[in-house]
Amino acid sequence: MTQLVQPRLVNPPDGDPGVYLDFRFGRRAMLFDLGDLAPLGPRELLRVSHAFVSHAHMDHVASFDHLLRLRLHRPQPLAVIGPEGFLRQVENRLGAFTWNLLGADSVDFRLTAHEFDGARLSASAEFRAREAFRRRDLPPPTLGDGVVVSEDDFTVEAVALDHRIPSLAFALREAVRVNVWRTALDDLGLPVGPWLDEAKTAIRAGASDGHMVAVPGHGAMPLGELRARVFRIGQGQRVAYVTDAADTAANRARIVEIARDADHLFIETPFLEADRDLAAATAHLTARAAGEIARAAGARRVAGFHHSARYTGQSEALAAELAKAFAPGSTTAPDPSPSAADRGAP
Repeated sequence: MTQLVQPRLVNPPDGDPGVYLDFRFGRRAMLFDLGDLAPLGPRELLRVSHAFVSHAHMDHVASFDHLLRLRLHRPQPLAVIGPEGFLRQVENRLGAFTWNLLGADSVDFRLTAHEFDGARLSASAEFRAREAFRRRDLPPPTLGDGVVVSEDDFTVEAVALDHRIPSLAFALREAVRVNVWRTALDDLGLPVGPWLDEAKTAIRAGASDGHMVAVPGHGAMPLGELRARVFRIGQGQRVAYVTDAADTAANRARIVEIARDADHLFIETPFLEADRDLAAATAHLTARAAGEIARAAGARRVAGFHHSARYTGQSEALAAELAKAFAPGSTTAPDPSPSAADRGAP
């Protein structure tokens, strides 16, 4: 079945972290993290509706200014989501520029920022170009625990991981995958149009077979007939993104939960298991740990990224260690002794 989004790493595994989520239908995209976005062209970046930031270390937010500059004189809004303290960081970033050329006649570009406190969206603010990006606090959306975006077709969930600061992991979860069977549509002489989206919404909402759907030129048709003859329905797609997390039992449990049954799991692999002490000292995973977590989560595909610069030219070794630990029947297991990260080592 056709997937809702096509996810890909923005950079090679040894480059800045980031995943581009390209929506197959609709002029839309999303970003997990804002590291170096140079590989993405203006058309791709202009489609971004949301950017989800794990934390504000430079390699995860370095291209915030690049994205802002590109979007500044265009009306499409942009939402950014990050951990606690993120609103202040966005406000400070915007405050570093002089906006005297903006005013009431400027394009009405709006940047909305939200903070996720580990359980829910806890604070929100809007920054409008027409107001020279003065901060305007807003009530945060009420979406429920662990949810940072909720739309008819999908939700985006978040969890806070321990990186000695909160580092957010994210997962896009498609509610139910509903595709139109175009051949059946043609055989029945039914038109393409907005009514299909209305029918899809009804299917995702669990409407009964007797629910009537208005079809232009054909009156009303029962949803059950359309469900059986026009639509193909399957399990929704899941894409998870995990970066900058210490290898602790608590982090592993949280990652497994948010990445469970992911079709695509993008997970950091900065260090080889042979350098586990370095991983622990910097609160990161090893490639082996990442593979074990992906296997425990039941992920269908796993991609490693965020390689440490110490492995320049050795990406294959990190990929091989990840693949070995991820393979079914792997007998690798984490070192049972407390890691430096568990002990709170500097």
